[in-house]
Amino acid sequence: MAFLAPPPPCCCVGSSRLVQKQIHALPLALPLQLDHKPLYLPTPKPRKFAKCLSQKKQSEEAELERLFSNLNQATLKREPPSLSSAVFLVAGTTVGAGILAIPAVTQESGFLASAITCIFCWAYMVVTGLLVAEVNVNTMSQLGSGSVSLVSMAMRTVGKVGVQIVCWTYIFIHYALLVAYVARSSEILTNFVGIPLWESATLFSLVFGGICYFGSPRFIGAVNGVLVIGIIISFAALVAVASEYLQLSALLKANFQAVPMSIPIIVLSFVYQNVVPVLCTDLEGDLSKVRTSIVLGTSIPLILFLVWNAVILGTITDVEMGSGKIMDPLQLLQSTNAAVGPIVEVFSIFAIATSYIGFVLGLCDFLSDLLKLPAGQSRPVLPYLLTLIPPVVLSLLDPDIFFKALDFAGTYGVLVLFGIVPAAMSWSDRYSSSSTAVKLPQLVPGGRLTLSLVVGGAGYIISSEIIDKLSNP
Repeated sequence: MAFLAPPPPCCCVGSSRLVQKQIHALPLALPLQLDHKPLYLPTPKPRKFAKCLSQKKQSEEAELERLFSNLNQATLKREPPSLSSAVFLVAGTTVGAGILAIPAVTQESGFLASAITCIFCWAYMVVTGLLVAEVNVNTMSQLGSGSVSLVSMAMRTVGKVGVQIVCWTYIFIHYALLVAYVARSSEILTNFVGIPLWESATLFSLVFGGICYFGSPRFIGAVNGVLVIGIIISFAALVAVASEYLQLSALLKANFQAVPMSIPIIVLSFVYQNVVPVLCTDLEGDLSKVRTSIVLGTSIPLILFLVWNAVILGTITDVEMGSGKIMDPLQLLQSTNAAVGPIVEVFSIFAIATSYIGFVLGLCDFLSDLLKLPAGQSRPVLPYLLTLIPPVVLSLLDPDIFFKALDFAGTYGVLVLFGIVPAAMSWSDRYSSSSTAVKLPQLVPGGRLTLSLVVGGAGYIISSEIIDKLSNP
């Protein structure tokens, strides 16, 4: 990639905001060399503009169309980012195995209450994802480099303690979910193909892991697009078959007292923030495109979750509210219609594959930054080996262990890593006096009030779960 050259040191403007426009002639055809190391042109620090904008407020923001240019390593020409690929990446990452568990944890609260909860959780996760994107672009702007993961963001904003929390929580959540994805997909492939479980797990990881390693961002986006289309088609067929037993009166049931127990799983189902650093790099730091891709990319899973939940809960007529009985939605569908089973399997493998790609990309990018591996023309192999091999090995062990880990990850890990941490990083990035980054537009309005609500909401759910676990061991 080539960073855009900064504007002249003295570029006084008459408007109330400094506008850093993209200049098509400036992306470098070849990286400059100094002692055999690539030399990029970083974004200048704010003091470069202080003399020219002395009469302007210090809180003014720089506005830019893109932060840098992604270059094709073969042709050394700019590859314009694809917004549709970014939307599919977010949507594919979000739609995972979590959608299969939502009806099981929301049946006690009923569809009406769970639908309202689902919308609030979606809005919450959109906000936290935008906060991650905001801090990520600011960090790239200050460091003058792309592919900045949560480690670099946390080190710059919340210090070493924050880095430790981010590292261990991020790694635990990703490995736990990847184990679940490999375990479930290998079970489906074994039923379809009839090969041993270990061969199914290896085959699934090699195919989709290979796509992540060898594929370009545009190719990976195209694969995600095909998978998302497959999800939509199989989902439509599933709804058409299962809706035969739908009773509209069952959708009006609501038990808001049972809502808190379903929030961790719903929030876990909306996890996509792990690919936001990849997204910001692919979109060249274009904040407008990043915002659009996150909002649209998460809206698709929201609609799928609501329709899926309506179909499942609308067929449950023999379960009393407050009974606490948890039923497997897959078993429920398969017991009502024999044609539903294969459709559920196809839908599940598409949903798992899209989410698997997103989590592999996110964890590989994280490990590359954590290990301080140089970014060159060829991708380092080590992060992919560390990402792909452990889930295959662990998924072949007792699966009950990992389902307990997933429950713990949804209750605590996700709300900490993708709830409290983004708000804390954004607070430090926006209001810390030691921050030297150029002020870029804020993706989330509301200032300190919004950030306080984000932290308070996550803290309330976590504390409620801890109290509930202690009172009901």
